[in-house]
Amino acid sequence: MDVPQFRRIAAEIAARIASGELAPGAKVASTRQITAQYGVAMATATKVLATLREQGLVRATPGVGTVVTRRSRPVGSGPDRDLVVSTAITIADAEGLTGLSMRRLAGELGVPTMSLYRHVQDKEELVLLMTDKVMAANPPPALSPETDGWRACVEALARLQWSMYRRHTWLAQAVSFTRPLLAPHAMAHTEWTMRALDAYGLDPNTQFRAAVMVANYVRGTAVNLEDEAQAEQESGLTDKEWMRAQQNRLATVLASRQLPMMARAIAADHLEFDLDILLEFGLQRLLDGLAPLLD
Repeated sequence: MDVPQFRRIAAEIAARIASGELAPGAKVASTRQITAQYGVAMATATKVLATLREQGLVRATPGVGTVVTRRSRPVGSGPDRDLVVSTAITIADAEGLTGLSMRRLAGELGVPTMSLYRHVQDKEELVLLMTDKVMAANPPPALSPETDGWRACVEALARLQWSMYRRHTWLAQAVSFTRPLLAPHAMAHTEWTMRALDAYGLDPNTQFRAAVMVANYVRGTAVNLEDEAQAEQESGLTDKEWMRAQQNRLATVLASRQLPMMARAIAADHLEFDLDILLEFGLQRLLDGLAPLLD
């Protein structure tokens, strides 16, 4: 699959901001203007502006519209850390973590590679800051266990995290639960889940394990997203198109009658399967498993 259209457009506008063409306070094209200029749907234009807001490059100003938020820097000075991180996110969104290097980032910013090390020690710290920035833009939902119940809280946060992974397919590769990046806003997600479970008599160890279990399930499903996007880009086929192209091969395998249960399931008219369906099914079963400890 090609880079999603909304990300390409967002990257183009972000580059205009980085170059100074769009100065702080300058109006950015509205959703209607983006729709007309690029020939895209309103939903795509909305995603463009949402991506720029998440990167901290623009903000909505009542009575004015969407304007650039980043401070300009003196001619000849280097970028500030926030711009470095925002630009790195834009690159990773379009090309994945494998496409992000200090040299690539420096080229995008128009500065010498070594100048970046005034802001970050290495790529590992850069990825930490990128992760924390994305997490900061996606705080836990405005729910509470007292009024909404623990399950609604945990479920809402899991879906929020899934939506983040959907928008930033590199993020699942960056997150680890064995060697975690100590990103404060990412840790706040775990803290929030633990707080949602705290009123139900669970000890701190169980709270922590439950919070990490759910987060790791979402992340574990999301690691497929970047591979899925890469395969789509290389083959030119969506997952559904690829499966349709394999129908003859699949029919041959099933005709052997060695896989009767799978054959019956695949033959069912109502069978649906994709990552969103897999995520939802597993999430509900995890929450069902937690319920006896909490209800």
